Amino acid sequence: MSGAMVFIEEELKTNEVQIEVLTGILNLCALVGSLLAGRTSDIIGRRYTIVLASILFMLGSILMGWGPSYPVLLTGRCTAGLGVGFALMVAPVYSAEIATASHRGLLASLPHLCISIGILIGYLVNYFFSKLPMHIGWRLMLGIAAIPSLVLAFGILKMPESPRWLILQGRLGEGKRILDLVSNSPEEAELRFQDIKTAAGIDPKCKDEVVWKELILRPTPAVRRVLLTALGIHFFQHATGIEAVLLYGPKIFKKAGITTKDKLFLVTIGVGIMKTTFIFTATFLLDKVGRRKLLLTSVGGMIGALTMLGFGLTMAQNSGGKLVWALVLSIVSAYSFVAFFSIGLGPITWVYSSEVFPLKLRAQGASLGVAVNRVMNATVSMSFLSLSKAITTGGAFFMFAGIAAVAWNFFFFLMPETKGKSLEEIEALFQRDGDHKVRGENDTA
Repeated sequence: MSGAMVFIEEELKTNEVQIEVLTGILNLCALVGSLLAGRTSDIIGRRYTIVLASILFMLGSILMGWGPSYPVLLTGRCTAGLGVGFALMVAPVYSAEIATASHRGLLASLPHLCISIGILIGYLVNYFFSKLPMHIGWRLMLGIAAIPSLVLAFGILKMPESPRWLILQGRLGEGKRILDLVSNSPEEAELRFQDIKTAAGIDPKCKDEVVWKELILRPTPAVRRVLLTALGIHFFQHATGIEAVLLYGPKIFKKAGITTKDKLFLVTIGVGIMKTTFIFTATFLLDKVGRRKLLLTSVGGMIGALTMLGFGLTMAQNSGGKLVWALVLSIVSAYSFVAFFSIGLGPITWVYSSEVFPLKLRAQGASLGVAVNRVMNATVSMSFLSLSKAITTGGAFFMFAGIAAVAWNFFFFLMPETKGKSLEEIEALFQRDGDHKVRGENDTA
């Protein structure tokens, strides 16, 4: 979309507000998809929820690739957004539930790594398709996504179902067989099997609604801490401005002083390369360095990079794009921001939020996290151009730097380390002395 919007504005004669709506509508529809995904994945399983997401991706891509008018583009973008909501919720949960504790950070971060690879491929596609006639080029940029959607729909069917989901359905034999396949040893498989059965213990008199009740209306103190941490990390992932650079990169670099479309697309490809390279690096560090250290380092670097990006863009805009050093500083700062984001806050958001919720609350908890994530993504993508007009582009990034500083303190004080612990052990990290007394009083009430 970052490349297609340049040509959509020309061919369909859209204004900046319409472009903001077109880019942001995906995330608003993803919000709906994410809220539906938790319950859906509990009913039909994690694999078939991914198949459903793939079908929605494909339908949305076909509609956008057709794109005869702005309303059809909006419909296609929203349809794809529903798929995004389903996929962003279920992919990290599926990865976390099937992985062993020693490799969970790596596997749960793979969805975000592959998203970054997709973004990089998208930037490359933008560059090459921009050479085609305008009415064909931008439609291919959007429509070609139907191909990997189809591959995903069939490919996931070759993968095993989540053993935790199977055990929750009472299909203990199937769950145990899959644990034997994905565990490092038979002893580990048996231990995981027993832990899951213990964690899944639910009063048979309880009804489904109790999940939302325990999560939102009457959470235990431990669940309240989990919810605050998980929703907080999703909030700050996009509140710190990453979507502004990824989606509006060409417009930002144009303000910094780059004028030709070829150069704008080439510089934007650099953003994709940085994102993919550093997320790939992060996948190997998550289970060695740990989530907490990597996250604090990441956000600390983001604060510095965002501050320098705000300064560089302010100087470039004030000079009319004539200061070469301001242009170089803006590009280097934008790349640094993406790099620091991608080595920590980007992948860790999905890893951490998929592993901290108790088993019976995991799908719904993850769907709430994705909902917050999509709301913030939509807020930034639908307001960035207007915000830049109001306080300048440089001012917008100074604001993002301030939000990143708040995020660093939030993570420092509220996020315990989860490296190397089983999903069942992680629940104990959020327990405090006196919690059982509070819970007893709540149950009595």
